[in-house]
Amino acid sequence: MALLATAAAFSGTGSATLNGDELATLSAARRSLAGMWELALNIDGHFLPYYLFMHVWTMAGTAELWLRLPSALAIGVAAWLLADLGRRLHSVRAGVFAAAVFAVLPSVSYFGAFARSYAFAAAAAVLSFWALHRALERPAAARRWVLYGVAVALVCSTHLFAVLVLPAQLALARRGAVTRMLGALALGGVPAVVLGLIGFGERHAISWIPQRGPEVWLKFPKMAAGTNAFGVLLFAVAVAGAVHLYARRQERAWALALAGWLVLPPLLLLAVSHLVTPVYVDRYLFVTAPALALLAGLAVAAVPRFSVAAGVAVVVLGCALSFPDHVDVREENGRFENIPWALRVIRAERDDAIVYGQSQLRTGFDYYADSLMPVDVLRSGDEPSPSGFGYPERADVAAALDGRERVWVVWRGSKQSGLEGDAVPRVAEVERAGFGLSLAKHSAELPGLTVALFTRQRPADNP
Repeated sequence: MALLATAAAFSGTGSATLNGDELATLSAARRSLAGMWELALNIDGHFLPYYLFMHVWTMAGTAELWLRLPSALAIGVAAWLLADLGRRLHSVRAGVFAAAVFAVLPSVSYFGAFARSYAFAAAAAVLSFWALHRALERPAAARRWVLYGVAVALVCSTHLFAVLVLPAQLALARRGAVTRMLGALALGGVPAVVLGLIGFGERHAISWIPQRGPEVWLKFPKMAAGTNAFGVLLFAVAVAGAVHLYARRQERAWALALAGWLVLPPLLLLAVSHLVTPVYVDRYLFVTAPALALLAGLAVAAVPRFSVAAGVAVVVLGCALSFPDHVDVREENGRFENIPWALRVIRAERDDAIVYGQSQLRTGFDYYADSLMPVDVLRSGDEPSPSGFGYPERADVAAALDGRERVWVVWRGSKQSGLEGDAVPRVAEVERAGFGLSLAKHSAELPGLTVALFTRQRPADNP
């Protein structure tokens, strides 16, 4: 099951191009330790443990496959632990079905081929529940509680909002083990306190997140599974799995814990959004996907006499219903920011200039460019800002474009955002420098990328 899940995730690593978040990982990982610390003091501080890992990992290379391989391996670890947790809670069949369902989820293919920490967070969440089950089996075994505490610390270190799975584990607190359990939770939760304080101080970095309401629940099955029809079906099967587990008196606490693992993170994230600052982003909740698969595995394993057929049917039906979504995440534009497409649109002539609507786009263009590029006339330094992912630029756009006849402008977002509004100030600055629009193309999905060509306007062109 671990190999199956790893293969499913890894099969998408070389098709979809790196997006802005993954290029931010690359930008951070390339810095010195001092540089990463300075970055963490200004932005993405809660990603520092992952950036430190990727700093070491990228010493061996920065190819797309290599950058995404750790996430695929983390998916394999999650599937392995999920299979054994299902065995512990019910049967070998339950574990196998849970891992198989997990492996065929489009969300697993997406985040398993994504150079960010979300797959690590999912694996750490499964590890924490698995380690807790072992500790509760033998509550007097101190080493098992140490492992559980380490697992909790990993949950807290992989992604700040992965900690939202931990309150569900309180349903498993019982006499004779509650002191050790709470002690392990407290010690393991120290990284969450530190990273949470850092994140609160950097909340300006997520000011782009809109406020969400209860309507997000309508999209929750699709968010967890990565597909709509199969996500709804799987959510219904998962509810049946929770009900079945609750009907077994000795497993009622686990039924509540697994149900909490699935539904508490979105509830708590929405509460934080309304009480503190908007933070509700779908990808922060990938940690619920293993719970969805595990409860579904428990449900099909409980079908009398036909559990194998039921499990195979769910997996096959899932593959069929989610096939279009698997194709989408494996397309070149599967991460919605297709820089190779933009490079193909740009047909540079001698002395053409290029201006970036967002300076951090340079990381991607530098990464993918393998032929003649227009002159980056605004660039004033080769290294990104120590406090962020943007680059230092000249402010005098008109002077930088003096003597140029054509300038390519690239920005993240739709055509309208740059041409009709003020969301991309560089466009207006290029126009004020005496250039007019000649061509504009946008990649397939929003927000996507827009590539526009502006040419020098003569008096006869603009009477």
